[in-house]
Amino acid sequence: MTTVETAPETDLIEQAVGTVFGDLGAACTAPLVVLGDRLGLFRALAGAGPLGPADLAARTGLAERYVREWLRGVAVAGYLDYDAATDRFTLTDAYAAVLADDAGPAALIGVFPGFAALWADLDRIEDFFRSGGGMGWGDHHPALGAAQDRFTRPAYVHGLVAEWIPAVDGIAPRLEAGARVADLGCGWGQSSILIGQRWPNTRVTGFDADDAAIAHARSAAVEAGVDDRVSFEVADAAGYPGKGYDLVTFTDSLHDMGDPVAAAAHARTTLADHGAVLVVEPLAADRFADDFANPYARIGYAISTLVCTPSSLAQPGAAALGAMAGEARLREVLAAAGLTRVRRIAQDSAPVNIVLEARP
Repeated sequence: MTTVETAPETDLIEQAVGTVFGDLGAACTAPLVVLGDRLGLFRALAGAGPLGPADLAARTGLAERYVREWLRGVAVAGYLDYDAATDRFTLTDAYAAVLADDAGPAALIGVFPGFAALWADLDRIEDFFRSGGGMGWGDHHPALGAAQDRFTRPAYVHGLVAEWIPAVDGIAPRLEAGARVADLGCGWGQSSILIGQRWPNTRVTGFDADDAAIAHARSAAVEAGVDDRVSFEVADAAGYPGKGYDLVTFTDSLHDMGDPVAAAAHARTTLADHGAVLVVEPLAADRFADDFANPYARIGYAISTLVCTPSSLAQPGAAALGAMAGEARLREVLAAAGLTRVRRIAQDSAPVNIVLEARP
């Protein structure tokens, strides 16, 4: 008996083509967004009302023919309103908040330049699929660190120092009076510097295993004028020096570590009496099936595959927790480290994060 394979129904093929074609459009739009940022096009459009190509070219000193094509490309992507009667384009206040205002809580423009790093490192990641190896954050294309630093700033300004740290029970008065903070996996130092700026009586030490990141963080602290109270050291999270820290923070870093249990356990041993550990991780469901309803999941799993999992697999322990571990798994890690009193905090101000306060 001969088995005849039935071709997929035409409508299902069309649905698949539509989904993938839409993603191709989004991928092709990303370089236009980066150009709009680099050339100041979004900033020139913000608050300006309807502008024609010649108007925008005059405002930015750019060639009108390129500006016209860029406007059309960004408009068909849905980022600009278009009036066919006047051939003018408008960046609404809502989109300006996302694309033209780095300081605002809704800013996402800083993510786009990092795509260059993901493509540049793709051959190495492909090899890791075969070998099981990995690479640290510092081994990636430099655009990745710059994008991470820029993208996280709004979240840390409006979340970390404004809402998340103050939500840790009893910590705000200690920071006001003068406390000690260890910021683990600090990268380029954004979180450490912001903590130092917000609580000038507190002393913050940022630790990271990447020499280049620490060098950048030290320069950033000097530029921010906080190097008298914010310092940086090259150290592994499972063995960094010092004791008596009132607060130990893992800001989007615990899942990147080779041995997150060892790192959390060491953090516990360095706490002052009544000190706390703050863990900030990407939003993820405990069951993968539930992540299909998670608006962050698509980004989270992609970054976890290309950056976070390779980071852990490049280190001793190679736990490969992954960026999308979920709250239940994070609690298991903390409990194994002796941090058994854990509560989720600041949920209203952390729409794409899990923020946990942990204590022995």
